[in-house]
Amino acid sequence: MPILDLIAEPADLADLDHDQLTALAAEIRAFLVESVCRAGGHLGPNLGAVELTIAIHRTFRSPHDRIIFDTGHQAYTHKILTGRRDRFGTLRRAGGLSGYPSRAESPHDLTENSHASTALSYADGLARAYALDGCDRAVVAVVGDGAVTGGLTWEALNNLAVSPGRVVVVLNDNGRSYGPTAGGVAAHLARLRGGDRTLGDLFGALGLGYLGPVDGHDLPALEAALARARDSGRTVVVHCVTRKGLGYPPAEADEVDRMHTVPVIDPETGHPARSPGRTWTDLFGSELLALGGEREDLIAVSAAMTAPTGLTAFGQAFPERLVDTGIAEQHAVTAAAGLALGGKHPVVAIYATFLNRAFDQVLLDVALHRLPVTFVLDRSGITGPDGPSHHGMWDLAVLGVVPGLRIAAPRDATTLREELREAVGHGGPTVVRFPKADVAADIPPVRRVRGLDLLRLPSRPRTLLVGVGALAGTAMAAADLLAAAGEECTVLDPRWVRPINPALATLARAHRLVVTVEDGVRSGGVGAAIAQFLSDREVPTPVRALGLPTRFVPHGSRDELLSRYRLDPEGVAAAVLDALARPQSAEPHPWPGRPLAARAPVNGSVNG
Repeated sequence: MPILDLIAEPADLADLDHDQLTALAAEIRAFLVESVCRAGGHLGPNLGAVELTIAIHRTFRSPHDRIIFDTGHQAYTHKILTGRRDRFGTLRRAGGLSGYPSRAESPHDLTENSHASTALSYADGLARAYALDGCDRAVVAVVGDGAVTGGLTWEALNNLAVSPGRVVVVLNDNGRSYGPTAGGVAAHLARLRGGDRTLGDLFGALGLGYLGPVDGHDLPALEAALARARDSGRTVVVHCVTRKGLGYPPAEADEVDRMHTVPVIDPETGHPARSPGRTWTDLFGSELLALGGEREDLIAVSAAMTAPTGLTAFGQAFPERLVDTGIAEQHAVTAAAGLALGGKHPVVAIYATFLNRAFDQVLLDVALHRLPVTFVLDRSGITGPDGPSHHGMWDLAVLGVVPGLRIAAPRDATTLREELREAVGHGGPTVVRFPKADVAADIPPVRRVRGLDLLRLPSRPRTLLVGVGALAGTAMAAADLLAAAGEECTVLDPRWVRPINPALATLARAHRLVVTVEDGVRSGGVGAAIAQFLSDREVPTPVRALGLPTRFVPHGSRDELLSRYRLDPEGVAAAVLDALARPQSAEPHPWPGRPLAARAPVNGSVNG
């Protein structure tokens, strides 16, 4: 019988001997390769953390002792050992097992914020609470060396050095976040891995205990070090050296990111199960490369994600103009402000969800100084299987309050190229946002009116349908459904969604209803801004804003989630018909370029 079949909970590990534990680690790796290749997910980080997780669960008593995984993308073995192996077939699917720790799944999961560098702060507060209560519960925080480049980690370490609580800090050091870990801390850890103690260790200098380096794949050594840390009565950093992707040759051979995260792939070859389309990220990367050849002042900035945000080719061509700050979004943004003050035009490529962490810097370090910094937000809107912490659904609402910030939402390849060039040519702060998806076919405009792209211009429309970014295609498909039902719509792509283009007021007056479609939260989003804009100008046309609710959206495929929240063509068409069916009063006004034939009044307040 496989050893893995004997493990239903962490306590079942206690009676296994060394040979059984070695066999168990091999079985877990084989299971991970099979499961993750079939479902997609974080492969490399989990393959490197197998023995480490086994040792933690043999040394500590979860859930009595609390184990916090920083980011959580290395917690698959933890899920397997805590009774969730039989659900791995549903990994990252709608209604299935989360790709990160999830409080709803198990009492062994304490936190589920999968943004890096947070675990030590959670652990500090939790350990303080236990110390105040006289509670004998260990607190274990598992952090990667990549996370140690983040400022929040050092804020936590600074406090842990004087905290009455005690935390076992398990430093899972594989020399990488996605790619190789950058910066002075990474260099210091490399010297420790190599046995160089001439300058001591940073952790000891702060007053923390330090054990290591320990071979992160040697179970007896790991358990001995963890037990010493547990029994020390103080906060101790256990420095564990692991190999990302260990045990799966395609991952070990991957020089880019050790197969950090993969789509559905063939486990024999490591190749994708289907030929990938051209993604928005790919398109951005190629256009930035072209711009870099034209403008020597362009500097690309990344917070430890050069490859995932499409900067690899730019960095290869212009290595001196690529800045990797590590997992330090706040520093990245303010450093970009400094670059702009020095006469450069930085392009900060970052996931939309991660820019939330640097809002203060966007607002007061960049925008207050009206600096020419371009933020390129990858993974905006619904991102799919990574779930609540990774959806980029807040950017349009959060960034909409920043004075002087211009936000572009391209709908296709052509408009991404156009709007990126417009952004880096602007003398102030700009944003270009796009989703995690393949780029659909171009949608050429019928007419461009003062910066607005009219994509569909029928003769007798009652509704102005505004599609934001990639949802312009959804708006076009909804318009086709409505036309088949006898209801014509004008379809508009505003291109730059903030600030609101003044020409929109004239266009809105020519219709009885405005319906906006966006994959961000409705509250404070583009639709809400358009409604406020029209109200301020006493334009009587009501606005119906379609978007995501102000709640945390679960994991699932992008298409599934857009359909769930009625942001698919059928949902948009139904919303238009519902709004038109309500009693209304105002008459439309002709707008320059095309008179609008009078129709029976169908007006009313459907704002929001």
